[in-house]
Amino acid sequence: MSSEYGKALKISVFGQSHGKAIGVNIDGLPAGEEIDEDELRVFMSRRAPGRNDYTTGRKESDIPIFLSGIKDGKTCGAPICAIIENNDAHSSDYNGFNVTPRPGHADYTAVVKYGKNADLRGGGHFSGRMTAPLCIAGGIAKQILERRGINIGAHIASVGKEKDECFPLEPTKEMFKDISLKAFPVINDTCGNKMIDVIKSAAAENDSVGAVIECAVIGIPSGLGSPMFDGIESRIALAVFGIPSVKGIEFGSGFSSSQMLGSENNDAFEVKNGAIRTSTNNCGGILGGISTGMPIIFRAAFKPTPSIGKEQKTVNLETLENAFITVRGRHDPCVAVRAVPVIEAVASTVLLDMLLEEKNGII
Repeated sequence: MSSEYGKALKISVFGQSHGKAIGVNIDGLPAGEEIDEDELRVFMSRRAPGRNDYTTGRKESDIPIFLSGIKDGKTCGAPICAIIENNDAHSSDYNGFNVTPRPGHADYTAVVKYGKNADLRGGGHFSGRMTAPLCIAGGIAKQILERRGINIGAHIASVGKEKDECFPLEPTKEMFKDISLKAFPVINDTCGNKMIDVIKSAAAENDSVGAVIECAVIGIPSGLGSPMFDGIESRIALAVFGIPSVKGIEFGSGFSSSQMLGSENNDAFEVKNGAIRTSTNNCGGILGGISTGMPIIFRAAFKPTPSIGKEQKTVNLETLENAFITVRGRHDPCVAVRAVPVIEAVASTVLLDMLLEEKNGII
């Protein structure tokens, strides 16, 4: 099972949703980098379950326990290994899914690939719970990048058909901080309240709803990246698609650029305060896979949570007969609400990896 990504910085995620613990190995961080564990716990809390009435009721503190790689609050050059203990798993809610798989989940494909020994409790290794270890790695990478003037922030861009404002041409780290402190991370709170209503409405009907998260990176110098398969888009997309429920990604004007003329989509260059910038940012800060120096902008689409309380059609894998299933348990009616820091985490690890790779492990 492939649960690793990165080149100079290798991130490997392990564990299952209802196992004893989940965790991450982080290999390639330079020695001497200070890790603020209090700041990391604050970052982790943004993803943790049970914070409000429109997310899952599962209660997990998500406090990382470091087993190696940190000495006296700093990286020591050895790989970092950290775990998060699982304390509030209701495994009985998942009995039988290896026989009658849940629509929209990986139950069927897991059984096809791994047989009846596949751990489907809480989604097993396919669960959104596995994004907690990603936030350990991303929270650390984020601190390292911020000390070098690179800041990353994200917000919920839309829920269903309700939309938030987009990031401006030049977002600021203060803007990122303000959004991160909100229980519902949006730019415009009025828009956010409408999104919350959509989520609550879906939940009241035992249903769920999809969403889009927009992410921005500021402070990345021009010239980072490579053409084709090692470009910034390629590297970010590879990692973002490792986040459960992500079904699409776009950079800059993305799919809407297919409806533009070249004269509309091209970003005009200009000199501003002695630096080369662009007057628009339809390219999302990337040309030919290489950073332009403008903010890197991308959006990730999340499908509706597949675990819903409505009765659904499925099959019995033993009798090969049609069947019906109703999913029990505690689930987010919109997974994207807690995925905002996950997107930030993945972007942080990818960009730190690329910087380490280009600078031979020293940044």
